[in-house]
Amino acid sequence: MTVDGPDQLEKLKEIGAICRDVLAAMGTRVVPGVTPLELDTMAGEMLAERGATSAPKLAYDFPGFTCISVGDAVAHGIPNDIPLREGDLVNIDVSAEKDGFFADTGSSFAVGTISPDLQTLLDATKAAQRKAMFAARAGQPLNAIAKVVEREAAKYGFKIIEGLNGHGVGGWIHEEPTVSNIYYPRERERLHEGQVLTIEPFLATHSDQYYEDEDGWTLRLADGGFGAQFEHTFIVTKGAPIILTA
Repeated sequence: MTVDGPDQLEKLKEIGAICRDVLAAMGTRVVPGVTPLELDTMAGEMLAERGATSAPKLAYDFPGFTCISVGDAVAHGIPNDIPLREGDLVNIDVSAEKDGFFADTGSSFAVGTISPDLQTLLDATKAAQRKAMFAARAGQPLNAIAKVVEREAAKYGFKIIEGLNGHGVGGWIHEEPTVSNIYYPRERERLHEGQVLTIEPFLATHSDQYYEDEDGWTLRLADGGFGAQFEHTFIVTKGAPIILTA
């Protein structure tokens, strides 16, 4: 969507803050022994307290309030009762709706102490998201985002998972345009002021492909290893972005 006036902006800021707060609270509970289902239950309670609805449930009848992906799962993981293990990575994606407006955010977390290589993966993915988001200015090509992501991935020797992208958001959970993390020179679309987007790089240690698990939801790395994702919802401007989920 494109923001049309202060009322829409305030509604987007409200749902963005809700998603931010839920993700932050879940992140503080990421320790060895806690289960994704426990984290998801807390998220459902927090969303209800703030008058918000889980976007995955609302839009897709997803079997969880949030997506929680562990280990070689990189996206759309169903919250389960398997305890998190020391040294693992877990990705939490929180998206929600209130008063007809949507926001989406996500983060990968270390479970206890992780290896230096995995910490570098987290740091590189987070940096790629932030740098790409600040490069997304009105009038710039949409594929300028992918240029930044590719540069950061190459700098640290990580792979970009093909087919996992950012997107438009605001009036629905997934809207046009698709915000690719891979640079396509022939892409001619340009960003415009007031546009509401997510940028969410997916970087990995070994795989640039994924497959869908038998559960019909979870996306796993085709060649194993670990992946990471960071995501914010923001509004494009001529200068710095208006970050709704930070």
